[in-house]
Amino acid sequence: MISPEVAWERVLAHLAPLPAGPDDLDQCLGRYLAAPVVADRDLPAAHRAAMDGYALRAADVPAAPTSLRLVGEVPAGSPARPPLGPGQCVRIFTGANVPPDADTVVMQEDTTTPDAATVAVLRVPRLGQHILSRGGQARAGGVLLPAGSVLGPGALALCATVGAGRPWVHRHPTVSVLATGSELRGVDEAVADHQIRDANGPLLVATLADHGLAAVTCQRVSDEPQALSTALTDSLQRCDVTLVSGGVSVGAYDLVPQILRQAGVTVHYHGVAMKPGKPQLFATTASGHSVFGLPGNPLAVTVGLHEFVLPALRRLSGCPAEACRPALWLPLLAPLAVDAGRRQYLPGRCVTAPGGTAVAPVAHTGSADLVASCGADGTLVMPVGVAALAAGDRVEFRPWRWR
Repeated sequence: MISPEVAWERVLAHLAPLPAGPDDLDQCLGRYLAAPVVADRDLPAAHRAAMDGYALRAADVPAAPTSLRLVGEVPAGSPARPPLGPGQCVRIFTGANVPPDADTVVMQEDTTTPDAATVAVLRVPRLGQHILSRGGQARAGGVLLPAGSVLGPGALALCATVGAGRPWVHRHPTVSVLATGSELRGVDEAVADHQIRDANGPLLVATLADHGLAAVTCQRVSDEPQALSTALTDSLQRCDVTLVSGGVSVGAYDLVPQILRQAGVTVHYHGVAMKPGKPQLFATTASGHSVFGLPGNPLAVTVGLHEFVLPALRRLSGCPAEACRPALWLPLLAPLAVDAGRRQYLPGRCVTAPGGTAVAPVAHTGSADLVASCGADGTLVMPVGVAALAAGDRVEFRPWRWR
């Protein structure tokens, strides 16, 4: 059995970002850049006013108050470039280009207007104040967003600013979800004592959607060789990634590993030294399709999904390998004792504490505890050999939502 670190290394060794191409900005939220976005011109493109007020020469106001003659106006978006002579000023508005003879902007609140042609400056200004210098944010040709950047709302706004209306982005992987188990029933079906309603299918589909991904198909499959073989074969042909919940342990009805091997799929690991989530696998086909087998218990599914599957989907989407599995180091709110023999991933939630954000362990009854899973927003990672932590000790926390 391999460690979680080795499991992740094997995933990375067999995955690479999917092909890329240009796409419209309104289709790029959450996508990863395949090529950098550069400034098409200086930002700002000219010296700009940062305040509503008056553009002038600082040398013309050696003391306060000083009266200047108003000789023009420059609203935002105007190409006007009124010249300034000694003792003159120009009315200017936020975002407008500063006239070439001006070197300072005095905000409106520091002036009075005795008449329509005169402005009294009430404070001695500082040279260059309230001016956004040309190129102060970026120079033409400078990289604003490197390849591998994720396009959130701010990044999309930046693309728009520099005219990058169709950035080069990697496509998201297509994903199929298979929830296996003869005991599974649909949400609207009556259930006997030996049956359960399928929670893993909705869990996987909703988590994908929460991270900007969509399941192409989601189906329940019974623990029968032919049904599993048909569903897996169909998924391998239709999608980039297949997510299977259940059927991946070592019991008599855990048929997924066997059926995958019979289909010519290469299994890179089957079993990871972690709790919960030990019975899981990763496999690939010769054509590059990936299969992730997750346990059947909901908490174990959630841990494996966030520890391996979502990071892998980010990698396929173009995320840099080192950024695929974000982690925080936070203080514990309460002491914690665990079995030190295996890497453990314990449900936790972030809370506001007097010293800042802390993480509180969420009590749970085991890997089947869906109620505890719903009360958590990530996992505390307990290394092998560490049996206890005190309140205030810093612990690695893997958030289940990270953007």
